[in-house]
Amino acid sequence: MSLTYTYRDGRITSPVLRSLNAVGRAVEGIGLKPSLNPDGIVAAAIKEAGSSDFGGDSYREPLERYVDALELEADLSTFGRIALRKMLVSHIVTRLRLQAWTTAHPEALREEVRRPWVILGLPRTGTSLLSMLLALDPLTRPLLQWEGRAVVPPPTLATANEDPRIAKFAEETRQFHKLNPAFRVMHPMGAMLAEECIPLMMLDLRCLGMETQALVPSYGQWLRDCDMTPAYIQHKKGLQALQAGIPTENWVLKTPNHLWCIDTLLSFYPDARLIWAHRDPGPVTTSVASLNATLQGIFAKNTDPHAVGSEWIEKLRQGVARGMDYDDRARARGEGDWCVHIQYSELMRDPTAAVRKIYAHFGEEPSPLHTRRIGAWMSEKPQDEFGRHEYVPEDFGWSYNGLAKTWSDYVGRFNIERER
Repeated sequence: MSLTYTYRDGRITSPVLRSLNAVGRAVEGIGLKPSLNPDGIVAAAIKEAGSSDFGGDSYREPLERYVDALELEADLSTFGRIALRKMLVSHIVTRLRLQAWTTAHPEALREEVRRPWVILGLPRTGTSLLSMLLALDPLTRPLLQWEGRAVVPPPTLATANEDPRIAKFAEETRQFHKLNPAFRVMHPMGAMLAEECIPLMMLDLRCLGMETQALVPSYGQWLRDCDMTPAYIQHKKGLQALQAGIPTENWVLKTPNHLWCIDTLLSFYPDARLIWAHRDPGPVTTSVASLNATLQGIFAKNTDPHAVGSEWIEKLRQGVARGMDYDDRARARGEGDWCVHIQYSELMRDPTAAVRKIYAHFGEEPSPLHTRRIGAWMSEKPQDEFGRHEYVPEDFGWSYNGLAKTWSDYVGRFNIERER
């Protein structure tokens, strides 16, 4: 049976979560609540990792700013405080372990990440599908979801298929979907699916992914203008460690976050092959708002969809403005072909042709085996495998006609087809 979920369905949570939050409200009523103190978070991470070498203190400012925003703006539930504290500890532990592992294996830092595919573009523009299709190339490797959260020790060719961390991630995903079944429809999750670059960038706590967990406008404002170099240092170090374990010719990388900082991205990966995915920003913006309101609803006492929508439409506009600014500068240098543009409609109409277009832009073509794998994948993985995500712009305080006016500059520049 095919299920349909909207943002309002995302408010449906498990009885266990409701019970926990009821107990939490009673405990908070007498002045007790789970701590988000930065010093306590760092101390817990050091204890769990068995190391205190962070490779620098760049993580500290974003940690403090994020925690301040959680306390003042996010209206977290008891479960939210517990879960987000655990998230922060986990990312810092991974950073500590990555630093310790690369100190013990300095040869990993000599790994060259050559000509990676890097998918830009807003969320909900087909970037997940595109990353999966590109990763079907036998010479190419994606960052897998379980790898992004457990970088070291890196899996090897001899151990990857039976690594116990795969089952651990699968169980954590199953438990998460029990808390909010709607999210399974809205965003593909699976240990062996291609992951965004977010977990690696989160090792410095500078990442848009931090904002998907809670409404934290002050952190978002800081992130917009901060130096992203420390996040890319961790990003590259993570890829080098994974590549030392399982060599690859190329990586497939993707996150909307790259759109905000193309110059920094290219300072680390100067030969990256860039792909900018485009889709009618009306449904894109509404889908992003629905996704984030649903996710934040797991952790917050109350979720204001209009506030979530307002925060994310501004954020998405910033990203596109940064991308168009880079496009202007590239064209002024005579580098108008700095990336290949892919429309969502052409990707969905003929995925194989879209991949051929991408390869052709860089003077290449996919192998026959690669194209056969694309056909096999598309026949096995229907878009609505777990149901359909539907979204209503009025839930977030706007209309599609209004969004069309807001986004007219972007749509006009790249000749983006408006969807019904």
